[in-house]
Amino acid sequence: MPNVNPAILRWARETAGFSETEAVAKLGIRAARGVEAVDRLRELETGAKRPSRPMLVKMAKQYRRPLLVFYLADPPRQGDRGQDFRTLPQDHAPEEEALLDALIRDVQARQSLIRSAMLDEDDVEPLPFIGSAVVTDGVGRVVTSIRETLGLPLEAYRAASDIDEAFGILRDHTEEAGVFVLLLGNLGSHHTNIDLETFRGFALADQAAPFLVINDQDHHGAWSFTLLHELTHLWLGQTGVSGGRPEKSIERFCNDVASEFLMPGHELEELVDVGELTIEVAAARIGEFALARKVSHSMVAYKLHRSGTLSAAKWEALNEFFRERWFAERERRRGRARESEGGPNYYVVRRHRLGSALVELTARLMATGALTTSKAGAVLGVKPKNVPGVIGEYRARAS
Repeated sequence: MPNVNPAILRWARETAGFSETEAVAKLGIRAARGVEAVDRLRELETGAKRPSRPMLVKMAKQYRRPLLVFYLADPPRQGDRGQDFRTLPQDHAPEEEALLDALIRDVQARQSLIRSAMLDEDDVEPLPFIGSAVVTDGVGRVVTSIRETLGLPLEAYRAASDIDEAFGILRDHTEEAGVFVLLLGNLGSHHTNIDLETFRGFALADQAAPFLVINDQDHHGAWSFTLLHELTHLWLGQTGVSGGRPEKSIERFCNDVASEFLMPGHELEELVDVGELTIEVAAARIGEFALARKVSHSMVAYKLHRSGTLSAAKWEALNEFFRERWFAERERRRGRARESEGGPNYYVVRRHRLGSALVELTARLMATGALTTSKAGAVLGVKPKNVPGVIGEYRARAS
């Protein structure tokens, strides 16, 4: 077995966000022959002892790294997220960054497989809208370009029966334009849920296979806004991660484009007096207004703040009000789900998170032999044995 660079063992632990004490618990390392568990880990990380193959397998699983990384000569650089558009709180937890890095690596690996398979086909045309805009074009011009490319009039979006159907319509038009839209907020289990302050969306700009990821831990009403925010990054040709507070100018620009697409500014005239109302009354008015337009309460409040109708303090108070109400409603829904028999079909949930475009393309590439079942499983984020189930569920819905 090749030698393992002990510096990589420490790097893998630290970038996974684990202290020495947490790592020994995760890895099942115990005191032995008078040596404490933490000291046994230090022996591995300093090169005093060589790790066994089973221990490396455990480390790969717990640190969320491929096994081969431990045999590199030097610790690799942090995964390329593109640009970091976030403004994070001071108490931001480092373990959240490790989860985010793992998610982004996973998305990039999926995109790479799809891109390579697509480019092997001769009929792939570059998407002209990727990188077609600059901030100096202004919000209005970028909104017009996105709307024309998607072919989605505002009336068609608002004709949906509810906010989930409206998001589905927007997602379908986005995918038909050539962008893959994924709903991913963890690494496959609720134990790895990524906080919204850490990550709301991720854009991977590519002229052949652009990917757009939305943190599905967010309120469903915010998904359309996040989709359009990340779509604006693609229009600007930017790969990067968004989350936290929208304090950077580029994030405010993307927010302005998304909110103007969903709700033209002149409509705010109906709410010109909400800044003078109590939080409860203002929230009720905003709620009715948002429901009719299939947008989130928070987006309306944000746009009112950007227009000067709401002070920063009032905007913050309303955001907190909506946030607490959403958390309460989410817990009620989870409680009802636990009480109900069974649950949603695994393949239905998986297909919804992946989006029709990615599932359909994967099925087609498998049929032509461009993707093996193993690679298809990597693209879809499932075990190879579950690939037929995901594809079969999609085909059943399509028919």
